[in-house]
Amino acid sequence: MQLIIIHRNQNAIADNGNNLLRFAISSEPIASVVIEGLSREFSLSEVSSLGWSRNISRPGSRQGKAVWAIPEEWGIDNLITTPEITTYTGKGPIYFNLPRKTKRHPWFVISNGRFATQIKMELLNKILADIKTDVLAVNAEPELLAYREKVQLTVQNKVAGFRRYYSDSVEPAPIPKDWPHYIFIKTDILEQILVDGALHRSFSTFLQNCQNNALTLHTINIAGMVLDLETEDGLLNFCRTRLSEIRPGLVRETHDLNMISPDSRLVGKVLLGKNIHIGPKAVIVGPTIIGDNVKIKKGVVINSSIIGPDVCVPQNQVVQNSIVKEPQYNWKRLSQSASNFSKQISYLKLDLNHRERAKGTFRSWPRLSYAGSFKRIADCLAAIIVLILFAPIIPFIALAIKLTSPGLVFFKDKRQGLHGKEFYCLKFRSMTVGAESMQDKLRVVSEVDGPQFKMADDPRISAVGRFLRGTYIDEIPQFLNVLLGQMSVAGPRPSPESENTQCPSWRDARLSVRPGITGLWQVCRTRNPGGDFQEWIHYDTKYVKNLSPRLDLWICWKTTKILVEKFVSQF
Repeated sequence: MQLIIIHRNQNAIADNGNNLLRFAISSEPIASVVIEGLSREFSLSEVSSLGWSRNISRPGSRQGKAVWAIPEEWGIDNLITTPEITTYTGKGPIYFNLPRKTKRHPWFVISNGRFATQIKMELLNKILADIKTDVLAVNAEPELLAYREKVQLTVQNKVAGFRRYYSDSVEPAPIPKDWPHYIFIKTDILEQILVDGALHRSFSTFLQNCQNNALTLHTINIAGMVLDLETEDGLLNFCRTRLSEIRPGLVRETHDLNMISPDSRLVGKVLLGKNIHIGPKAVIVGPTIIGDNVKIKKGVVINSSIIGPDVCVPQNQVVQNSIVKEPQYNWKRLSQSASNFSKQISYLKLDLNHRERAKGTFRSWPRLSYAGSFKRIADCLAAIIVLILFAPIIPFIALAIKLTSPGLVFFKDKRQGLHGKEFYCLKFRSMTVGAESMQDKLRVVSEVDGPQFKMADDPRISAVGRFLRGTYIDEIPQFLNVLLGQMSVAGPRPSPESENTQCPSWRDARLSVRPGITGLWQVCRTRNPGGDFQEWIHYDTKYVKNLSPRLDLWICWKTTKILVEKFVSQF
């Protein structure tokens, strides 16, 4: 079960309680979008330890899994949306009905209704499954999201360096001074937190209650997006995002009392209230919400905005990226924005699903292009041919490896592939068992610069392995990786995360394509002392920049020549 609390704050008091969140909660159909958008359903029936799904349903439907606590003076009696709502007054406690089935769930959740957040659930599930605590306070922190850089400062506030996050992260945090975004409470100790079945509104009292009952409390910051619904940008972006996820049939509903001129236009997802009058030649562009009893005069243009109830939009007015919440609105403040109507709105597609942001850091190609699809087809055909040709000798290679050194026939190493997705790169084992643990000791005699390692007469290589490496036969199993879509025949060198994180300036370029069994660097490198790492960077990024069928064919031809020369030199 989840308790969503709308807390009073100083901003609301200064505005006589008439803040944006109060406007949204008490105005239809805006309230439907906000309340239903913030409601979550927690269920142990999910695969993970804690399931979290956002519910966007038809306005007026009932959300039975979340209980809302809203200030009594906000006037929510006329809401169409009907979740379970309780009201509170002053600074007194919040009373609500706690269903018996709550104890079937491991956590009871208290949410701060002022903030809309999105957290990567796989990461949160892992924390909730492993952490040993009675109470967990969670704040979403955008700086911990993947593909961001954070400045590292000394105690003297001097820049010590930069840290780049390649995956969503979590870090411990000090106990906040006020209610965090979420409080997770173990259900078996919930009765110790509640006093006479009620939750005290003061966060300091809540903490004192935890201390008095000897409960353990931890606080973390976790990677996530946050929108403050008491700001215009936050409320606009949240409603836009929620509307974009609503099924088309739920918007632009025509009520009996609505009067829409036949020569007006509604474009995109526009949610209409009741008793709306839209005059001739008006244009309303979604995502937009129009409240009850709104009158829109002739020639009005509304784009990506929220119009509150009982508002009359004057003739030829342009409303763009704005919230108009009261009938006595100062329309002159919008006159300047009218001249900028053609300005692009970058946040129309607010990325609450921040996991998709990573794709924007990589180079992309059209689907019907060589890099987009035809290269993959060519890779599969080449892999099938090579594996068929080498199938008769693979059993003899496996037998030779087993007879000359203990261990497995195949060696698999975790590497990063397309868009940083990790996979196990396969090879015939050419080294003795435990070779990886010896690498750190031998790194002082590495003959190449950069994060990679190489040395002549490597003592870790077995006798059969030396032949396999010299002829590149050890890489034949990688054609299985090609068939699985993890690698390509030609591409950048497959490298582990530990190497890629040391090269942030070019990591995303080389991970824009699948790594290759061979590549431009392998056939062009000079092995000059102190320059191998620079060549690696140069040729991998050059390959991605100039990717073409001609370049791949040239690389394969050069590789074939090298393979023949190496094989002949072994005898």
